[in-house]
Amino acid sequence: MNINVMVERVTEKIYEKDPTLIDRYGDKGRAKCIEDNHHHFKHLETAFELNNSIFFTDYAVWLNGILQKFGMSAELLMDNFDFIIEVLRDELQNQPLEVRRFDTYIECLSQAKHVLSEQSAAH
Repeated sequence: MNINVMVERVTEKIYEKDPTLIDRYGDKGRAKCIEDNHHHFKHLETAFELNNSIFFTDYAVWLNGILQKFGMSAELLMDNFDFIIEVLRDELQNQPLEVRRFDTYIECLSQAKHVLSEQSAAH
């Protein structure tokens, strides 16, 4: 499992969906996006090791609060999680031995998206 390759693919998807990000945040923003996605994967790995999806959901809620202070919406974070899910599903074809790990990651991401969506609807 090459996290660097997956993070790069996720970042590409984010910037393909919203090309204005490069104008708004420049190379520094792209580097921050890569760094943030490495954090997402680290938290997914910890949730997997602990067998505790709430660990990742709590991280997502915390992160959303931070990102909103910088003017980013929960939708951007949920889109990011969707892109991670897409990349994980693609990777499953190449790395079938990772099925349990990646299925857990996808479940964590889906649960976090659900909680973020509910919070957004409540505000």
